[in-house]
Amino acid sequence: MSLPLDLTSHPHRRFNPLTNSWVLCSPHRTKRPWQGQLEVSPAINLPEYDPKCYLCPGNTRAQGEKNPMYKETFLFENDFAAVKIENDIGRMKQADEKTKDEADEASSLFLAHRVQGVCQVICYSPLHNVTVAELSTTCILSIITTWIAETLTAQSLPFVKYIQIFENKGSMMGCSNPHPHGQIWCTSVIPEEPAKELDSMKRYYNKCNKCLLCEYTRMELEKKLERIVCENASFVCLVPFWAVWPYETMIISKRHITSLVDLTQEEKIALADIIGKITRKYDNVFESSFPYSMGIHQAPVDGEEHVWDSHLHIHFYPPLLRNPTVKKFLVGFEMLGEPQRDLTPEQAASRLQQCSETHYKMKST
Repeated sequence: MSLPLDLTSHPHRRFNPLTNSWVLCSPHRTKRPWQGQLEVSPAINLPEYDPKCYLCPGNTRAQGEKNPMYKETFLFENDFAAVKIENDIGRMKQADEKTKDEADEASSLFLAHRVQGVCQVICYSPLHNVTVAELSTTCILSIITTWIAETLTAQSLPFVKYIQIFENKGSMMGCSNPHPHGQIWCTSVIPEEPAKELDSMKRYYNKCNKCLLCEYTRMELEKKLERIVCENASFVCLVPFWAVWPYETMIISKRHITSLVDLTQEEKIALADIIGKITRKYDNVFESSFPYSMGIHQAPVDGEEHVWDSHLHIHFYPPLLRNPTVKKFLVGFEMLGEPQRDLTPEQAASRLQQCSETHYKMKST
């Protein structure tokens, strides 16, 4: 007779209903000694203004464009965009038809589809030496207002089907410039990650006649489970039961809304509040600037109905594990088998819960 599963000590798998995937949890491995890579955490002594920074106000960017002397947020088209607008639509369609015909004649194993889009960069602040965690709620609200305005603008473009808003914070996440900024990619296709979530949420609604994330959030809140990190009247931030990254979190709207454009003014302020709270908690974990990739998932703008297969939420994927110099790698079994973690989501949530919502730099002043 097998013993009951103990999620705090037994190796086990957890199911991610959003992506229809599994993650292997190995809580017993947290006791193993670490003799792996130790990276030097660089000293952060950045100036408020850097004359060599292509994002600072008044500076010239790589392609020769000069930034205005902006005071809040500043939005511009990425000088090195991953996707671009195709001006000759007729020629593009003919080329696509030819590519499809050739693929049909050859093999479905060699498919390629054209993608067009617009890539925007959004500078969060004119100050070069701050991060979101150090911005006021008012400043973060300005960022959210810009996100919404650009979402509305992108919706008017006939080819746009999805608007992916994201931020890579820190060199550990491949960020090429420390000036606080994020990106907005508007594409003619729905990318794979949100597409998987849309498909899972649609299947869940067809089966249960309920929104997947509404139900998940309700269960976490009603049962007062230990994965909740912080919340306010409109949003909850938690470590998902199925989290892959050590301190991964999700911000989920308590009200069923599908897009940023659906937010009331009170909800915009609440979203700014909880983004500030979780990013400050992140920095307080090791009292250092906490790297992450952040992304907003909302309903596509493809002309289809997305009332119940979408729910506004934000993913935070931070790589740090043991200290500011040790990051988690998705290698070996995780690349070839499935994702694996040692620190349980509940342990990570407990650590984040204990972190102050006041930034550690403010405590020393």
